[in-house]
Amino acid sequence: MYSERRSEAVPGAVVWSKRLEHDTAAPARILPDGCMDLIWTGGGLLVAGPDSAAHLVPGRAGDGYVGLRFAPGTGPLVLGVPASELTDQRVPLDQLWPQRQVRESAERIWDAADRAAALQAVAVTLGRAPARPARVPEAVLRGVRQRLTVTEIARGLALSERQLRRLCLDAFGYGPKTLERVLRLGRALDQARTGLPFAQVAAVAGYADQAHLTREVRALAGLPLGRLLAEEGGLQE
Repeated sequence: MYSERRSEAVPGAVVWSKRLEHDTAAPARILPDGCMDLIWTGGGLLVAGPDSAAHLVPGRAGDGYVGLRFAPGTGPLVLGVPASELTDQRVPLDQLWPQRQVRESAERIWDAADRAAALQAVAVTLGRAPARPARVPEAVLRGVRQRLTVTEIARGLALSERQLRRLCLDAFGYGPKTLERVLRLGRALDQARTGLPFAQVAAVAGYADQAHLTREVRALAGLPLGRLLAEEGGLQE
């Protein structure tokens, strides 16, 4: 069982919860999306850094999670750690924040009637949840979504490409080109899940052709697109 909704406490964030009713033979496939998550696991709090490729998570019946998924570029502002230090990692929160605070926060979430609200309160009261998006990450996201080149994005921010890359590593966990690949994958999957033919998915999402789409999906998701959709219980090629 999985559900999500927009956070009312942390701008741009999504609150989600998941509970496994049965043991699963195959691990859950978490796809890269440029985001970072703060997750309560029942046993404590951890941070999921930005993924550069699919991350496989085993599951057992009874496992339950409540998570707060920060919008791309905002997680480091809340957690106080550059995203690049957490790329492709799952790190206990007490390695980033004082252990006593983390322990007390986890206990409050455990006792709370609304654990999602309690988790958001941790991000707001102990973290540094921003009231508005930071200028550079927001401009980078806008430029990537408009399919501008790295040179064009850097020029628009009056930065060198090296400066832009360093700022992107801090905000997103990877450089602008990898960020573009990750966000493009998300666009492609959104289209493919509607049943659009894969050749049209490639054109709409911004790939050179269907072969390019095929290579990128396999590289980032670890499966061909048809098998990925089947795994999700969606449409098949």
